[in-house]
Amino acid sequence: MTRGEGGVEKRARAAALKYDPREDPAPTVKALGKGLVAQRIVDAARAAGVPVYEDGQLAEALGRLRIGDQIPQELFDVVAEMLAYIAAVDTRLAKHYTGI
Repeated sequence: MTRGEGGVEKRARAAALKYDPREDPAPTVKALGKGLVAQRIVDAARAAGVPVYEDGQLAEALGRLRIGDQIPQELFDVVAEMLAYIAAVDTRLAKHYTGI
């Protein structure tokens, strides 16, 4: 856990996205969690060899969505940055995302 404003503890958040540009108009939320669930999402991604992209603000924004939602247009730029990072790490996994 990290401390936010005023020393109040904030729980870590994680989100997993799926995106296949041949099939999907936009990335879709596949998993969301905070605290222990967030850690399990990250652990599962790492165990599967999926690169983990850390961006607390993005994870917070994605945490406002529901599983199955496509990301809103307001997040396209930051998610495109994340996908570029993932592609640079492993082009085979560019259509998958897990972040905290």
